[in-house]
Amino acid sequence: MQQVHLGIIGGGTVGGGVYDALQRNGTLLASRLGVNVCVWRVAVRDLKKSRASKIPRTLLTTDWREVVFDPQVELIAELIGGTTIAREAILAALKLGKPVITANKALLSAHGEELFAAAKKYGTNLYYEASVCGGIPIIKSLREGFVGNRITALYGIVNGTCNYILTRMKLEGADFGAVLAEAQRLGYAETPPDLDIDGHDAAHKTGILASLAHGFWINPKKIHVEGIRHISALDIKFAGELGYTIKLLGTVKKAETGDRKSEKKCRVQVSVYPTLVPNSHVLASVNGVFNAVFVRGDVVGDSLFYGRGAGKDATASAVLSDLGDAVLDLKSGAKNRLPAFVPHECSGAVAPIEEVVSQYFVRLNVIDKPGVLARVATIFGEANIGISSVIQPEGHQGKTVPLIFMLHYATNGTALEALAKIAKLPNVKGKPVMIRVENFE
Repeated sequence: MQQVHLGIIGGGTVGGGVYDALQRNGTLLASRLGVNVCVWRVAVRDLKKSRASKIPRTLLTTDWREVVFDPQVELIAELIGGTTIAREAILAALKLGKPVITANKALLSAHGEELFAAAKKYGTNLYYEASVCGGIPIIKSLREGFVGNRITALYGIVNGTCNYILTRMKLEGADFGAVLAEAQRLGYAETPPDLDIDGHDAAHKTGILASLAHGFWINPKKIHVEGIRHISALDIKFAGELGYTIKLLGTVKKAETGDRKSEKKCRVQVSVYPTLVPNSHVLASVNGVFNAVFVRGDVVGDSLFYGRGAGKDATASAVLSDLGDAVLDLKSGAKNRLPAFVPHECSGAVAPIEEVVSQYFVRLNVIDKPGVLARVATIFGEANIGISSVIQPEGHQGKTVPLIFMLHYATNGTALEALAKIAKLPNVKGKPVMIRVENFE
């Protein structure tokens, strides 16, 4: 049987998971591929570090160059993370014509355009299924399964940490800080947790999905990103009373904007922010650390991809999927797969969030006095923003109480300008909370 020598850069959770998965299912993989995959070298940072995966010492090195430049190594898996050594190693491998598998979403977000250009220039392939949503085969589906579809909308719960926190807050009525501390104790959240809870991890993944869906590389700076720090138990409670669940959602869709001049041009909304999702929608029931991506194609209609988005085994499964593709490409001598980014309609333009039209949930903290609601409603009216419903819990006159609004469609810029005026009212205390609403129309 033909044999392919694999070099792995990174022997931690993911790299070790891939090694273990190959030991467990390598024979199965070989029987399906007709090729035996042999782990030849593994680069790690510290030879003395204790590892859950029992990689033989004879395979280990601390120099990634000994892996990439080894003439026996035909295929590279970059699983070290980060954006410095990983970038250098991948570019070196591609220049040698060696195909590369990566799980590195941060690297792809920052340098994807450069890396894919290098793969094309040197006649080889870059595989990246494990970079988004772990074991969910969303990359292959967008690139190949939906090749005959225009992707009209894509919504993703792509960060398990945030989904776990929001789920616990909803089910238990707990506050954000307490649930975050518990998530860190259980290992679901990093310390510090900023990359997850401020939305940046989700933005990396959403940008990759948007690039695939619309055929052009999305500049990370063009993605509007908000995290979940400001979401309170009150917001989740009142959202529930209105028939919604709050999720951190990556959204990619043709932008409906308030700029008539730009309506003639097709532009894409690419954003990450907390969103009110109707309880009747399937994404509202995605709980805990699980991920899900809802895709709407103009031919296929609606599809849902659901599963574990992180962890050793889920990520290793995605790497093995890429490994299978890479091995078959080497076996057949294929130099290029279906291109990842092919310009078509809506290519090249990301709509500024200020121009994007949404519906809104707004929570104010107000002193319970006559006329406060009327004054707030007047400001919304002057901005031409309609109010669909109001929740005004009973309070004691002169005390501070929450005041909840559901607003009709308006541009983000218009809504924020109105809230800035409302925040200056003497009976409004603290910063207004605004959460967008998605009805998947």
